[in-house]
Amino acid sequence: MWEAAFAPTTAEQTQALGAALAEVLRAGDLLVLTGELGAGKTTFTQGLGEGLGVRAGIISPTFVLVRIHPNLPDGPRPGGPDLVHVDAYRLSGAGEVDDLDLENWADSAVTVVEWGRGRVEHLAESWLDIELRRAGAPEAAFGDMAGPVLDFDAEDDDEPRLFVVRAFGPRWAEHPHIPWPAVDRAEMGDLTAEMGDLTAEMGGLTAEVGGLTAEVGAPRPAGTDPDAEKEAP
Repeated sequence: MWEAAFAPTTAEQTQALGAALAEVLRAGDLLVLTGELGAGKTTFTQGLGEGLGVRAGIISPTFVLVRIHPNLPDGPRPGGPDLVHVDAYRLSGAGEVDDLDLENWADSAVTVVEWGRGRVEHLAESWLDIELRRAGAPEAAFGDMAGPVLDFDAEDDDEPRLFVVRAFGPRWAEHPHIPWPAVDRAEMGDLTAEMGDLTAEMGGLTAEVGGLTAEVGAPRPAGTDPDAEKEAP
């Protein structure tokens, strides 16, 4: 896994980060977006769409759940992937995500899911987790699928933000060369500590599951075998 963090201060910088990342994306890639309302998730996706060369007009898919933006034959990447833009905020879990049949587009599209953390990672072997946070907004626990506390203030595109991308899975085992724009890098110290806490948490979960497996595999005490009870006279 690798990660990179930036501190964009304008909507144009947030879009430029999306456009730069688009240059290394290909059909089948999954991007999971996290951030409170107004954090810049849709702004980032607009830049991503521009870099992919798909049909313009990217807005939040909140009320339709899924919007598909086809690749433009006369755009910057003719023959490139389409963009599938999903809003998972109203979806209660993996079952409702599966009902969207996103796999139907996976082979020909880059899929971007807002509010997707903890809901859509099962859709792909590899993914990019992207978090956007407004300056002063509460930090999201990495394992918290709900994301930061909601903030219903009007979006201010030109206030400072934190942009973090984290890579997972074999597709991203090596850090590709991404032509990041001239945006200030963010401090990584706290992010590294956050990921260390997550690793410890996952280690504890693995141990817990291992203990449960051992318990299930243990022999039954005498007299508790249900098959033996059926055979008793």
